[in-house]
Amino acid sequence: MKQAVQLRNVRKTYGDVEVIKQVSLSIDEGEFIAFVGPSGSGKSTLLRMVAGLESVTDGEILIDGKDVTFAEPSDRGIAMVFQSYALYPHMNVYDNIAFNLKLSRHSKSEIEKRVNEAARILRLEELLQRSPGQLSGGQRQRVAIGRAIVRNPRVFLFDEPLSNLDAALRVQMRLEIGRLHAELGATMIYVTHDQVEAMTLADRIVVLNNCEIQQIGKPMELYQRPRNKFVASFIGSPNMNFFPAQVSRSDATSSTLKLADATLDAALANRAMGESITLGVRPEAVVVLADRSDAAGGVVIEGKVVGVERLGNVNYAYFDVGQSEPVTAQIAGTTDLGVGDTALLGIDPARCHYFDGAGEALRVGN
Repeated sequence: MKQAVQLRNVRKTYGDVEVIKQVSLSIDEGEFIAFVGPSGSGKSTLLRMVAGLESVTDGEILIDGKDVTFAEPSDRGIAMVFQSYALYPHMNVYDNIAFNLKLSRHSKSEIEKRVNEAARILRLEELLQRSPGQLSGGQRQRVAIGRAIVRNPRVFLFDEPLSNLDAALRVQMRLEIGRLHAELGATMIYVTHDQVEAMTLADRIVVLNNCEIQQIGKPMELYQRPRNKFVASFIGSPNMNFFPAQVSRSDATSSTLKLADATLDAALANRAMGESITLGVRPEAVVVLADRSDAAGGVVIEGKVVGVERLGNVNYAYFDVGQSEPVTAQIAGTTDLGVGDTALLGIDPARCHYFDGAGEALRVGN
């Protein structure tokens, strides 16, 4: 597979402050890559370095095999879509989309051909004579994307393009961007703080924290096999539950962990006595039990309901189990639980994730 973008040991510093720490990454042609992470993780800075809007302190950036580390943005073969749309209010939709082509002195016929094709792809044909002030937020964002499409870029760059839209429009635009990627087959790099956007759109996700890559993988790979506690907590909505535990017994095949008033047998071999282990459990793996006999060998913890999110067929209940953060359980919409109720929560050891004292994942069966 041809590589569209390569980052080789890329660093960025502002004085003594390192904001990107030796990032290396290869992106295949036609791949949709999402950069995710909390505010300050470096994701937007990394995207702007690819775009040429931020300088590189060390390392190399290649696009289609060409070193563009110090090239001007206009010479990189990229097109960028910003969250602010950046449309010219005095121009209609047609002229906004055509603006860069006119600057590049394309012929009138070529401009008309490209603008009409972009309008077809984005379903903007009926809006070409309207001004930006007559458009909805979602329509404005489609115009901004159209302005990128007509340039026939090697790589599309999206910097949190949906953050200004309401919830319903974000869902609609996610579908539009996914359809656009499928139709164009283009290489896309998409920055977002919303892991739901990343999970639904990306072929692979790059998770950043503290200005460095924590893990790269397909969405379900990150969900099912997070490399560390940070990735486990960031990927997935609602967040993963965590329980502090200590090793009370260990041999060559398994360990017994003590947590709260319960014990759990895990396939963790040769752990140190007293070692701190964190259990991670997804909300769908926390089961509300009728009584202790339903636990089938798993851990049973008693909790008090402190909140319920009623979403219809699936609800989420939040339980106080005596630790700093409540425990989240996914429950059926028909489950009759309310604030103040107590319940028994069952946890299956086979569905747990385990992390050492440094937050690194421990693979069961190691």
